Amino acid sequence: MTNQETNAMQQNEQVPTQETNLESAQAKQTEGRPEAGKGRDAHRKQGRQRGDRREKGRREEGQSELKEKVLFINRCSKSVTGGKKMSFSALILVGNGKGKVGYGFAKANELTDAIRKGGELARKNLHTIIMEGSTIPHEVLMKQDGAIVYMRPAGEGTGIIAGSKARAIFEFAGITDIMAKNLGSNNPINQVRATFKALESLTNRDKVLAARTNIRE
Repeated sequence: MTNQETNAMQQNEQVPTQETNLESAQAKQTEGRPEAGKGRDAHRKQGRQRGDRREKGRREEGQSELKEKVLFINRCSKSVTGGKKMSFSALILVGNGKGKVGYGFAKANELTDAIRKGGELARKNLHTIIMEGSTIPHEVLMKQDGAIVYMRPAGEGTGIIAGSKARAIFEFAGITDIMAKNLGSNNPINQVRATFKALESLTNRDKVLAARTNIRE
C-alpha cells in the first residue's frame, strides 16, 4: 500500500469523529435552550398569577362592602308523573349604601341555590345612582310593564317615604331623603325593575345646564 492510500484512509477516519463532535456540541446547545425557555415561561406564569391575585384582592375588597338582602321569594309547584316538583325563585338586592346598587332574579330547584345565583347576578349588574346630597336631583315618573313608579326629591331630614321594595332599594343606594309612590301593579319584580329604570334615568343638574348652554351657543 502506498503512502497516498494510507493518508486517504486516515482522513476518512478523522471525518466521522469530527461529525460526531459537532453533533454532540449541537445536542448540548439544544439541551440548554429548552431549560432557558422553561425559565422564561415560569417567570411569565408567576407574573400572571401575581396580577390575578392582586385583581382578585381588589374585587374582594370592593365586594366586602356590599350588603345583600332577599326582597322576594316565590315557590312554584309543578305536577309531574312521580308527584309534585318544587322550584324556587328569589329576588336579591345588593348595594354598598354609597351610590351603587343592583338586583338579581334567579330560579333553582333549591332555595339556597336560587338565593346564591340571584346574589351573583346582582353583583354583576351594579348600577351607579346619580344623587344630589341625600336625595335625587329631580322628579321622575317611570313605567315598567304594569308597574308605575313616581319619585320626588325631599328636603333633608324627611327620610324615606316609600313602599317596602322601593325603600330597600333607596337604603341600599344611600338615598336617605325621598318620596316615592307605586301607582300600578303590585308585582314585586315589576316594581323593582320600574324603580331601577327610574333611578337610571336620573340626570345631573350640571349636565343639563351644560347641554342647554351648548344649544344656545
